[in-house]
Amino acid sequence: MDLKAFNQLSCGLYLISSAYEGKESGCIVNTVQQVTAEPAQLAVTINKNSYTGELIAQSGMFEATVLSKDVALEQIGRFGFQSGRDTEKFKGISCLRDEEGIPYVKEGMTARFFCRVTGQMDVGTHRIFVGKVEQAQCMEGESMTYAYYHQVKKGGTPKEAPSYQGEEKGQPAQKGWRCKICGYVFEGEALPPDFVCPICKKGPEYMEPLAG
Repeated sequence: MDLKAFNQLSCGLYLISSAYEGKESGCIVNTVQQVTAEPAQLAVTINKNSYTGELIAQSGMFEATVLSKDVALEQIGRFGFQSGRDTEKFKGISCLRDEEGIPYVKEGMTARFFCRVTGQMDVGTHRIFVGKVEQAQCMEGESMTYAYYHQVKKGGTPKEAPSYQGEEKGQPAQKGWRCKICGYVFEGEALPPDFVCPICKKGPEYMEPLAG
């Protein structure tokens, strides 16, 4: 099976956030879609190990914002490659809060939706949350597709993401290094000793070899 076929499915990138009893977190996903127009409902798929997903299950609410092409990859690194259990995701960055106190980022986003969970489904390693949209707002910019993120931004995919493919048996392994902070992929067998990630500015000690 050619897993690259899944890359042809059109999707964007989204920042999902939630809060519960003073705890808050956010994560980057590419698995948001509208499921009905009346009532307006969105569905999002999140890894069961995600702290953000845990807060959604507890609070029954989430914010979904759409990433623009101009979003800083440092934000993707923070929300996509770090755990909310170890990092205060919203500390030190400009964010707003909705009427329920859930934080969301406006800069680098093209739209936001506040959703109240109406149902969920266990799909193995992940959980699908369906939420009724109670607020929707347009912002500025052009939305970023997942293909643009990989082809132009050169971003990587976290191992807990629904779209993470890993290495398939029988397929030639990609040679290179992935930044553990922001997911940037350096293509090549040898990593220069003075390498600095062009996205998050971390050194070679933060790079890990791609499985091969």
